[in-house]
Order: sequence, then structure tokens, then C-alpha cells
Amino acid sequence: MRILVTGSSGWLGQTLVPRLVRDGHQVIGLDPLPALTTDVVGSVADRAVVRRTVRDCGVEAIVHAAARHKPHIATHGNSEFVAVNVQGTLNLLEEAVAPGTTVDRFVFTSTTSLMISQKIRDGKASGAEEAVWIDETLSPLEPRNIYGVTKRAAEELCRLFNHLHGLPVLILRTSRFFPEADDMAHAIVQSDDNTKANEFLFRRLTVEDAAEAHVAALAKAKEIGFDTYIVSAMTPFARGDCRALLVDAPAVVARYFPHYRALYDKRGWTMFDSIDRVYDAGKAVRDLGFTCKTGFAEVLDRLR
Repeated sequence: MRILVTGSSGWLGQTLVPRLVRDGHQVIGLDPLPALTTDVVGSVADRAVVRRTVRDCGVEAIVHAAARHKPHIATHGNSEFVAVNVQGTLNLLEEAVAPGTTVDRFVFTSTTSLMISQKIRDGKASGAEEAVWIDETLSPLEPRNIYGVTKRAAEELCRLFNHLHGLPVLILRTSRFFPEADDMAHAIVQSDDNTKANEFLFRRLTVEDAAEAHVAALAKAKEIGFDTYIVSAMTPFARGDCRALLVDAPAVVARYFPHYRALYDKRGWTMFDSIDRVYDAGKAVRDLGFTCKTGFAEVLDRLR
């Protein structure tokens, strides 16, 4: 296939583009920043650039990973988020269904962040008595910042274009796979590696697994038509663990991984005292046949 990948110079794009090329696809990378994985230097917010790229390159599939992300909240205004995350998505969708184009599937990179309301984020401070078990049925969605609001709006555009035009669209709500240091209130200050290791229990995946999820979504998009999936490392926890996770997360982790404390102690690492949410990626396993290769068990294996 001839696949357009937006955000091709980014963390995900630089992993996804060569992965698709290895499968024999012709990939056209679009990004405002030049990179070896980018063919067209430009923004998805520029309708003319999007139109020219989709039509001149005979694009057959689009992976829309370009976005203003949460860290950009400190450096970019709300209008920039709307221009890139909302208008940029609309530009791509409209060009995908324009007469004479050859696009027959669309994969949108969304985020689990839009599922986290301020109440969920506040956890025990807001009166919660257990961790929130998060799957695709969570409702209502109440994003707490401009990043989440614009990604939610973009998801609705994807749904609308599937409804109006029959464009096959799969939405992947990815959990954390970025390399930057964590900003959570309970992050392990002494070690970002420690924080990221802990997160594989409930809200993280590797960038390699994120790329592989997009490959799986491209293969299944026409068959499924439209749907939304959480993409995260499979949690070892069950719903019945949620109350204990909020109160004493280390004890719960020790029940599943009795040897983790010794491995952590050797490095001076600690587990979060409390875990306030758990992402359930089971639907992606069932529908897409996709499971992350790296989870907390693999993290511990590497520590050995």
C-alpha cells in the first residue's frame, strides 16, 4: 500500500515508518520538521499541503499520528492545538473522501489522556475508594485540558466521516510511550526509569509496541469499519484488585510478582504507594489480535 504517515518525524513516526517499509509498503511521511522518515515537510493544518500529498502520491491509507501533545500546553496556545489536532484531522478526512482519491482506510492516533477527568486524576483526594478500571465503555468523557479536548473532537470527526462517507476508521487511544520524564504527582523523583517501569503495570507501552498496534489496525480497518481501542501493555491486575490498588499498591503487585521487591531493592527502586487507574487493553487483543510484547513481567526479566 501507499501509506501516508503524519507526524513522521516524531517519536512514533520514526519507529512506524521503517516498520511499514519493512513490510513492503510505500510510505510517505508528512511532518513540519525534516527527518529521514519524512518526505513532505509541512503541517496537516495546511489544507493545500494535505491535498497535494494525498492526491499526487496516490495515497491508499492514512495513519494520522501528528498532533500537538500535552507537553506543548506550556509552549503553545489553544488555537495551535485546535489548528493541528482538529483542523488538521478534518483536512485529512476531507481529502481522504474527496472524489478521485484512493484512500480506503484511516488510522487515528488518539490518547488515553482524554479519558482522564480531573476527578479521576485527583484519586483519593476526590473521595475515590478504589482505582478506576478504564476500558472503552468509560463514560462520560470529560477531558481536563486543551490536549484532551481537541483529541476528543478529532475522534468525533473520525466517527462522523465513517458515518457519512463509510470511510473505515480505527481510533487507537494509546497510553504513555513518550521518552520524556513523567509529570505525575507520585512519580519517582529519583529515577525516571523506575517510574516508567511501574507504569507498565497499568498505563504504559513501548514505542515499538505502539507502532505494531498501528500495523495491526491498518490490516483490520476495512474489516471492522469503525471502532476505538485502548492500546497499552496488558495489565496483570483484575477488576477485583481496584480497591486494594488505591490503598496499598505494593502489596497487590507482590501478589502477582513476589520477586519484584528484591529486584527493585537492588536498584534502590520503589513501587507507587497507590495506583488510581488501570487501562484494560483486552478489546484490542480480541478485535485486532494485538498484544504488546513488553509488559511488567518483561521489564522484570530485563532487570534480572
